[in-house]
Amino acid sequence: MADTLRILGFAGSLRKGSFNKALLRASAELLPANIELDIFDLEGIPPYNADLEQQLPATVRDFKARVRSADALLIATPEYNYSMPGVLKNAIDWGSRPYGDNCFDDKPVAIMGASGGMLGTARAQYHLRQSCVFLNMHPLNRPEVMVPFAEGKVGKDGTLTDDQTRAKIKELIAALAAWTIRLKKR
Repeated sequence: MADTLRILGFAGSLRKGSFNKALLRASAELLPANIELDIFDLEGIPPYNADLEQQLPATVRDFKARVRSADALLIATPEYNYSMPGVLKNAIDWGSRPYGDNCFDDKPVAIMGASGGMLGTARAQYHLRQSCVFLNMHPLNRPEVMVPFAEGKVGKDGTLTDDQTRAKIKELIAALAAWTIRLKKR
């Protein structure tokens, strides 16, 4: 690992005014000097199709290459129907296939999420953690960043305005950096 820690962030939302994309943008603003955040937009990744595993679509190849080149991952997930959104699950399925070509293998990952509801994506994050375990990722346990009632914390311009949430994201990034360094030393 180089002196600069490279984190790849992506949100499980395609919506232009996504609260979770706002969390990623805020993360980019809160980085310490020795951390870089590359944000990947999942829009354009086609629905998973095993028939295409031997000739991956260009967006999937790009996604997998960027996951592989990152030291750690930062995932911002909405919650749909008590779980992670299909867009996020679809990207995870592509990244883990074909069998034996799992770009997520051994990656440290931090998870956060924002929603309009009172649980702030708790259930989606727990389902995402199950996939992380199966894919041999190393999810960070704490701090948990679950942002409830996000419409009151993100301005109309898509900026995260809530200082408490910004502080929690900063704490999450610092913990992810320490976790990544710890795992690399083992």
